[in-house]
Amino acid sequence: MNNSDLADKLAAEAGGTKADAKKAVDAIFAAIAEAAAAGEEISLNGFGKFKVKDSPAREGRNPSTGETIQIAASKKLTLAPAKAIKDKLNG
Repeated sequence: MNNSDLADKLAAEAGGTKADAKKAVDAIFAAIAEAAAAGEEISLNGFGKFKVKDSPAREGRNPSTGETIQIAASKKLTLAPAKAIKDKLNG
């Protein structure tokens, strides 16, 4: 499922237009991205929590040459799913 599919489903369920649903989906993802960039935790009841985690710099290997390389520190966005989502996934 992509953004367009999600907007189509939202429009069908809410009874609105596809254009309005697309704007809503884009606005939601933009708000999540802005909050994550600010280092905030985003908690969506019944869905899960988005958290920003720091990944420290580390040493790795180039798989083609075996040469040791430095991997820079970075930030990652993770999702900890809510219990309801875990239960749906695991039957």
